[in-house]
Amino acid sequence: MSKVLLVLVVLLGGAAAYVATRPDAYHVERSTTVDAPAATVFAQINDFSVWKDWSPWEKKDPAMKRTLGATTSGVGATYAWEGNKEVGKGQMRIVAASPGEKVAEKLEMLEPFASTADIAFTLQAESPTTTKVTWAMDGKHNFVSKAFNVVKPMDGMVGKDFEEGLANLKKVAEAKKPPPAPPAEVAGGAADAAAKPVAEKAAADKAAAGEKAAPSKAPAGKKK
Repeated sequence: MSKVLLVLVVLLGGAAAYVATRPDAYHVERSTTVDAPAATVFAQINDFSVWKDWSPWEKKDPAMKRTLGATTSGVGATYAWEGNKEVGKGQMRIVAASPGEKVAEKLEMLEPFASTADIAFTLQAESPTTTKVTWAMDGKHNFVSKAFNVVKPMDGMVGKDFEEGLANLKKVAEAKKPPPAPPAEVAGGAADAAAKPVAEKAAADKAAAGEKAAPSKAPAGKKK
């Protein structure tokens, strides 16, 4: 065996040993605050038919083929796609949904390489009109994805897409939030102000009618 070949084998062996020591699991997470109620945000996440309005992968391949299942929202809803090398091929299925709180999905990638991951959107109401949204993905590496992760970490690769997607979701949800309800005090005060002149006129008319109907009484004379 030549020295060059021996060095190459040693280097490859060392690289393989290093890759084998890398973590078996990965976690990617990003958050943002949306100026809209949790119910409004939840409606955009829990329905695959509206994902095209905010998904970060839509712009990467406008010609991407999308296939929605018979059920598009809630548990059991499915969404499959097939596109260019930037979006690949895969499918998602909603496995759990708590209105206004959380949507959990199972992600299965088929191309460019096969893998599975758990996706979770967690909603936390920070006020009656604002919601913190956290998008997280958890999965496990095989040897090939471990090696790829050494060169291009999953957090850096997918994290940017999550950030863009959350920014899009924020715009969509804020545009669809319900208008604020008028304060009860203002509404009640306006009603009272409008009713006051009517009540005062009714009272004056009643008083005038009473005075007109009352007979006048003269002082009674003394009997002799």
